Amino acid sequence: MEPMKRILIAEDQTDIRDLLALNLQGAGYQVVQTGDGREALAAHERQPADLLVLDLMMPHMDGLDVCKTLRARGCNTPILMLTAKSTELDRVLGLELGADDYLTKPFSLAELLARVKALLRRAELVHAASAPGAAADAPIANGELEIHPAKRQVRLRGGLVEFTALEFDLLLHFARHPGRVFSRGQLLNAVWGYTHDGYEHTVTTHINRLRAKLEADPLKPGIILTVRGAGYRMREAPTP
Repeated sequence: MEPMKRILIAEDQTDIRDLLALNLQGAGYQVVQTGDGREALAAHERQPADLLVLDLMMPHMDGLDVCKTLRARGCNTPILMLTAKSTELDRVLGLELGADDYLTKPFSLAELLARVKALLRRAELVHAASAPGAAADAPIANGELEIHPAKRQVRLRGGLVEFTALEFDLLLHFARHPGRVFSRGQLLNAVWGYTHDGYEHTVTTHINRLRAKLEADPLKPGIILTVRGAGYRMREAPTP
């Protein structure tokens, strides 16, 4: 029998935390709860979770700092950030610091469960692709950019470029379809595993993160291109 997935909830509002825990447990997940950012880090160190649900505002250490600390330690555990509806800037910061997705309050429990399921499924696919004996995809070259799907590595002009798991999946999706235009909704569905109005900014932020790591001038991109009114595309591979 497959072991139960472990989810760590860090939310300082007891009623919300208890409601989230009740519904996640009802969906078959093991849940650990805390209302403190520092304790969330300590709990994850004691026994790593398969996914973290972090509230943005918490005492002692907020969700942004927890996310930043975990990513700085090389932790790629999926992170779902919970934010207030009025804090657009904070949502962007959360994604910039390495959160995989966010939900704005108030949100439906059905939507939360769908996001959790999608993030855990992505993590399983990443793990399976990197496991010994997994089928090795052929490397993809696009000019000075080289993507090695089996190793989940990206090289630019010969140098290794570090990406989070979700950034890599987004880049790989573009690389497998050079020249094809994708709307933000299509990218949400293909890479994140869901489509939901109002969350297209998640895609925009991750595009900006790709450009910051790949482009000589992120404001004048030459690899991941914007198609005005339609979406984004990766440039077609230059002819040798």
